[in-house]
Amino acid sequence: MSTISAGSPPVNRSARTRRVLLALYLLLPACLLLALSSGAVMLNAGDILAGLVATLGGGDANQATVIIGQIRLPRALLGALVGAVLASTGAATQGLFRNPLADPSLIGVTAGASLGASLAIVTAGGAISGYLGFSLVSLGAFLGGLLTVAMVYRLAQSGSGTSVATMLLAGIAVTALAGSVGSLLEYHASNDMLRRISLWRMGGLDGANYPRLLIAGIVGGAVLLALPRYAAALNAMLLGESEARHLGIDVDRIKWGLIIWVAVGVGASVALAGTIAFVGLVVPHIVRLLIGPDHRSLIPACALAGACLLLLADTLARTVMAPSELPVGVVTALIGVPFFISLLRRRYQYGMQ
Repeated sequence: MSTISAGSPPVNRSARTRRVLLALYLLLPACLLLALSSGAVMLNAGDILAGLVATLGGGDANQATVIIGQIRLPRALLGALVGAVLASTGAATQGLFRNPLADPSLIGVTAGASLGASLAIVTAGGAISGYLGFSLVSLGAFLGGLLTVAMVYRLAQSGSGTSVATMLLAGIAVTALAGSVGSLLEYHASNDMLRRISLWRMGGLDGANYPRLLIAGIVGGAVLLALPRYAAALNAMLLGESEARHLGIDVDRIKWGLIIWVAVGVGASVALAGTIAFVGLVVPHIVRLLIGPDHRSLIPACALAGACLLLLADTLARTVMAPSELPVGVVTALIGVPFFISLLRRRYQYGMQ
């Protein structure tokens, strides 16, 4: 398995890291402002301010305030949270596997969540809504992702510990199994169900509302707070598992903790926004090229960059064919595929054959 080289950081690495983090901190509110102003109806700064004030309980309601308060604000905040979670879990997964081509889908969470959503659509059509508007489809996706990852982790366990290589192979096998079962469900689904499954797999933020935003804030906030706690351990594991153990790292506990948080974060993201491709692969790689492999700064930077990327992708999805909109997962895939091909062409720089 190829590894991400820890290397000796250049003397100006910390200064560059600070500059990149500062740029991302400034870019995020700019992306949020662009998302709030752009769409089928273009709004200016005054409209946005009035909408925000009305959302907080003051000011008069009009078309602009309704658009901001009820449609664009929850959608933009949900997109930022989902993008941050996907990118930060991607960085953690690449560190865990020591491979720049890794992303959370390798452990089966995305395939399991898609299968859970498809099962809910076929059996109940998503007509039953749960607590805080968390539909049965979303609940099925979340549980499907968790169950799939639990199966992968169990298959990778042995008397000598948990093998990362076995976990990768188990993830591929379970992903294939979930895809096959999903195809079987689609074979027996009606045309309406097939369309709903297809739209779900394309990903989208059009179902954003404040109850879903609350769930995203709780789950996403927990994930974004938890992952940086593993930064030092991930840095040690870049040297190899044996070396990490000699440094006093409980490797098996770190693996188990990371897998749980990645599964929870990605499962919740897929449950709330469908399948959004390449954010967990592209963003960590770009950020790593800019600031290096130190996870103490890599994970927070990835969270900021992921939020910016998904906000920009969703803005593009809403405006390029306005008043119609593209699924945001399609836009991120169109961005991610060329970068992935470029990554493969430069693979020798990362020790890959």
